[in-house]
Amino acid sequence: MTLQQRFARFATHVVVRAPVLWRVFRGRMTTQFDRLAPEWDATRVSPERLAPMQAALEQVPDVRRALDLGTGTGAVARMLAERWPDAEVHGVDVSPGMIEEARRLGGREHYAVADASALPYDDAAFDLVTLNNMIPFFDELARITAPGGSVAVAFGLGPRTPIWVPLERVRAELERRGLEHVGDFSAGSGVALLARRS
Repeated sequence: MTLQQRFARFATHVVVRAPVLWRVFRGRMTTQFDRLAPEWDATRVSPERLAPMQAALEQVPDVRRALDLGTGTGAVARMLAERWPDAEVHGVDVSPGMIEEARRLGGREHYAVADASALPYDDAAFDLVTLNNMIPFFDELARITAPGGSVAVAFGLGPRTPIWVPLERVRAELERRGLEHVGDFSAGSGVALLARRS
């Protein structure tokens, strides 16, 4: 792992255990992703790395309003818009550089700079929330997911993903907040988990 990747792994480890410490890492992580944004799609997005998310989405019923957290350059948001052409699809990222690229590459999706630890959306606003290689802020995930809605969490390189949370931990944190485990998926080079609010 590069120094940047080791920093992302360390920040993820700390923030999952103590979300309040995100403010310590947010500035450096934002700067890091701003710098990577122009080359992100060409170097880090591929069908193989998106395959785990695709596998999880196969089990999701019809979607009316979806949010991709940590959308980066919008690859998953674009996938959602293609899969559910009538859905309203939003993508947010803390990195303005990433959002600029997402808007450049995107279509009908709505992109905004926002912090996943304190989202500017109402409670139960989305019937699908996705996170691909993203630090999960579990309280916010539970807050914005509508009853009957789904949460899909994927890591494109499995445990080798710099931003990595073991699926057992993801499952336990979501279940504590009222989201039932639907399944784990292995595809391409990574893994994913799907949960649903009862």
